[in-house]
Amino acid sequence: MPTLTSGVGGKRGSVRSSEPGPTTALRQYECRGSWVVAAHGSYDMHSTPPLAEALGAAARKHAKVVLDASGVDFADSALLNLLIRANHAGNLRVAAPPAQLRRLLAISGIDTVLVIRETVTEAAAA
Repeated sequence: MPTLTSGVGGKRGSVRSSEPGPTTALRQYECRGSWVVAAHGSYDMHSTPPLAEALGAAARKHAKVVLDASGVDFADSALLNLLIRANHAGNLRVAAPPAQLRRLLAISGIDTVLVIRETVTEAAAA
């Protein structure tokens, strides 16, 4: 649990955590002829490389690739960049993006380029 410490005498406080940094996990499986990469965790410039490798490998082997984004709890421009690159490399669909990611996709306009569906099954069928 992060701990906020306040400063005394004009010195700044800091936030420190006794927990390790953000963690990510990937799970991969087949669904209705599409290859699904299920991403879990926080994605920024430090944590996107394994996801990039998984999506790239999937695009080389499968006609349709679905990113199950339902487990993504944080995303920044690094993930947006990855999604754009993955979409150019293959036939990417994004399933079940949570509200924060959906907003990021909309603000950036990427939601007009990607195929985005509410469920993995819908994305696999698209």
